[in-house]
Amino acid sequence: MRTFRWWGLAVVGVMMACSDNPVIAPNPAPVATVFMAMGDIAAKVDEFRNALGPSNGGTAGEQPTGRREISWDGAGANPFNNRNDFPADFFNTNVKSGAVFTTAGTGFRNDSTLFSEINAAYATEFNFFSPTKIFAPIGSNLLDQLFEVAGQPTPAVVRGFGVVLSDVDLADKTTIQLFAQDGSLLGTYAAPVRSDARGLSFVGVTYTDAIIARVRITLGTGALGATVNDVTSGGTVDLVVLDNVIYGEPRKAF
Repeated sequence: MRTFRWWGLAVVGVMMACSDNPVIAPNPAPVATVFMAMGDIAAKVDEFRNALGPSNGGTAGEQPTGRREISWDGAGANPFNNRNDFPADFFNTNVKSGAVFTTAGTGFRNDSTLFSEINAAYATEFNFFSPTKIFAPIGSNLLDQLFEVAGQPTPAVVRGFGVVLSDVDLADKTTIQLFAQDGSLLGTYAAPVRSDARGLSFVGVTYTDAIIARVRITLGTGALGATVNDVTSGGTVDLVVLDNVIYGEPRKAF
């Protein structure tokens, strides 16, 4: 766990002897605590969960404390598994967890085959953290997660966000970018490169207050495809998918 303070541009003023108005520097950016792990990531994931508080599951409405978590493995998602049309708002309508996804691609896929139905080579490329489903956008390697009050179409903010990733091969290419309600970038954090054959990585960030309104997840350098292979299998792109997504309780944005 590491703590960072991200500073914006500061104006340094020199007060003239005749001036009665001191120059006031802008407030410093919020302090981010960063959690990272590769290989056996379970302990670090639990540390991140504990930092956010107890799970609120799919309980509707804003809760006073705690976190939400998407593992993709619930029975309610079964009708949409292994298809390219997983509902973007499933985790705030069907399951009330306050998450809505968007992508520049053609859709999303919740997969129980390690994406081997898209490309047979993927059967040995990816792995899961919580059995047995993993997730990815289709036609793009980018997806955004927006937050809403659980079960309501009300914009929300969270104080932390973390994601489990499978098969990160290239440094500094798989990232999470955190944005405030006004659209300003809070920080960009790269997932660590996998360290073993299981291929899992984790990156998470917390703040003291709920200030994250949107997260952009960049998965490697290319999108899944029938003729697209990973750099470790003779391809030219780093293919990455995601598993558990963990975030603070969504609170109504003001």
